[in-house]
Amino acid sequence: MRFLPVHRQALMVELDDLQQTLVLLQSLQAEPIDGVQELVPAARTILVYFAPHRVTAAQLVQAIAGRNLQGSVQRSDVLVEIPVRYDGEDLADVAQMLGISAHEVVQRHTGSEWSVAFTGFAPGFAYLSGGDPIFNVARRTTPRTKVPAGAVALAGTFSAVYPQASPGGWQIIGVTDAAMWDLARDLPALLQPGYRVRFVDASTASAGADPRLADAAPVQAAAAVPPAAMGDTGQALWVRATGLLTVFQDCGRHGQAGQGVSASGAMDQAAFKSANRLVGNASHLPVLETVGGGLVLQSVGENVVAVTGADAPLTITTAAGRRWNAPRYAAIALADGDSLGLGQPTTGARCYVAVRGGYRVTPVLGSASTDTLAQVGPPALHSGQLLPVEAAWHAVVGDAALAPDLLPAPGQEVVLDVELGPRTDWFTPEAVALLARQRWEVTPQSNRVGLRLAGDEALARAITSELPSEGTALGAIQVPASGQPVLFLADHPLTGGYPVIGCVVPHHLDLAGQIPVGAWIRFKPVRAFAVLNPAVAD
Repeated sequence: MRFLPVHRQALMVELDDLQQTLVLLQSLQAEPIDGVQELVPAARTILVYFAPHRVTAAQLVQAIAGRNLQGSVQRSDVLVEIPVRYDGEDLADVAQMLGISAHEVVQRHTGSEWSVAFTGFAPGFAYLSGGDPIFNVARRTTPRTKVPAGAVALAGTFSAVYPQASPGGWQIIGVTDAAMWDLARDLPALLQPGYRVRFVDASTASAGADPRLADAAPVQAAAAVPPAAMGDTGQALWVRATGLLTVFQDCGRHGQAGQGVSASGAMDQAAFKSANRLVGNASHLPVLETVGGGLVLQSVGENVVAVTGADAPLTITTAAGRRWNAPRYAAIALADGDSLGLGQPTTGARCYVAVRGGYRVTPVLGSASTDTLAQVGPPALHSGQLLPVEAAWHAVVGDAALAPDLLPAPGQEVVLDVELGPRTDWFTPEAVALLARQRWEVTPQSNRVGLRLAGDEALARAITSELPSEGTALGAIQVPASGQPVLFLADHPLTGGYPVIGCVVPHHLDLAGQIPVGAWIRFKPVRAFAVLNPAVAD
């Protein structure tokens, strides 16, 4: 058992194999450690999030190191049968890799009972283990930019079904129509950790379909309340233009790792909470997050709004055509027919718009946040949409607040503090030094999932073997085969298969969420990498 640093609120436990991982997970779930907030299991690791004010890293390491790894894993009584059409485009390649016929690949895939070892990557994506021992299949050299929903695939010793269309590097051997993720179900994920799974060849299947699949429907994201449902307040904001992307965000949906769902949430949590406080709301209510300029909202009835985050010019236009500039980080009164327009930010990337009373929007799994990668939560706003406003509990607004003065602009350089780990030792010493020495440009391929960075020199690895999928934290600096890092942001995948050289410290995550395309990043290591020893961890 090894203990690897992630950041000050997380560490990773590395074990010898999947069996040990599942035994430890079962132990930690049966006898929880005070202060542990969430567990993200993977092939040979468990990512442990904890509250430092309740348990220190040293105490946590000591407590986990004392757990018995010799037990057995309790298997579920639930068996799910998944019908598959075995016509995947990689079926012949897989057969050639394994030295058997395509027909035998299908026979072996359907002839074994699999079990859900853990979930991750995307909502409803389950890593299935325990299949025929012959299955040990390398990922594709170049991942596909889009794997179709329902694709049944192999990678390493695991099998899985892609719940929705997404990028992926697994070998596709078939496809199923079963909905792996459906918010209409009590448990949206069809496959839960511990469930037993059997694949059935749809061309020869004669047995009845699994009852859990009978009512399965494609996932439909919850939407904002339709225009006809404004309610009694008579207040709303009419979306006249959305800009590049405008979505609902709040604190995020924490505690859903068992469904394969990461937290998401506002990229700049401080700005999001400030916007609510300025209009007199509880700080956790959903707000609008918009990137770049171009958002225009017209008031239906009288409303009070506030805009925080990036330094963008704000313009108020009355129904009669009068125009004036409005301040950021202050409450703004809008009369019926007034429009609020957000210009292109000069510094920072994202603005947050709160309205007094809050937006009437349906939460999904306890949160109104839009996860752009997992496609969970309300859809992005569209022009012409009406956003109903709830009645305010108190007719008050907060005092004007000071805006942050350190937001970066395109072309400028920003320094982010970094804690090295958990896979720093997978890189050469020269690469670790290069991470801090070289500055990295934020490329146009960046989004809420992560900042894709480009440097003159790539980060070279000391260990070139394939890394089994493991949990990834917000702020993780993951390094794919290209050697050009990706800084994971709010909508990052729950697990990943590339090594993480370090993590941005939590106090710089809001700043990371405001870095625009074209800016430059320098990473400043504030903690060296060192395996945590149960005797001396701190």
